[in-house]
Amino acid sequence: MSDENLLEMISFLVNGQAFCLDVSVIREIRGWTPATPLPMSPPEVRGVINLRGVIMPVVDLKARLDQGLTEPSSRHVIIVMQLGDRQAGLLVEAVQETFKISRSELQAPPSLSDPAVIGLVSSILSLGGRLVSVVDPYALLPDAALAVAAA
Repeated sequence: MSDENLLEMISFLVNGQAFCLDVSVIREIRGWTPATPLPMSPPEVRGVINLRGVIMPVVDLKARLDQGLTEPSSRHVIIVMQLGDRQAGLLVEAVQETFKISRSELQAPPSLSDPAVIGLVSSILSLGGRLVSVVDPYALLPDAALAVAAA
């Protein structure tokens, strides 16, 4: 299998469910840091943190997936994504593993739920007998978080 056909992914948990992201958008993984709330921001935007001089939004992925707000603890992590010239963090329960897959293993998600939620999941992957949702990093950030990341 050629290298350009392979994707390196990282899996993580949100509300007990496995999700994954392409590692090419991940800058780092750090422990939970309380965020400074932003007035008038959507509930899934926990606020902003200062990451070595860069102010970036932190999005609660559980809330973004309409599954309630996360009560963060020391076991939670922030996945720092680099999206072009923007940085943003995703609050998740825990990171699980990194792995490589062939692009041909990705399957389109069924169109059974709310189109807004379906847009967050770009594909489904069968991995070791379990289904893992592949999330679209650009769709994860609400417009308010993108505006903060762009500032």
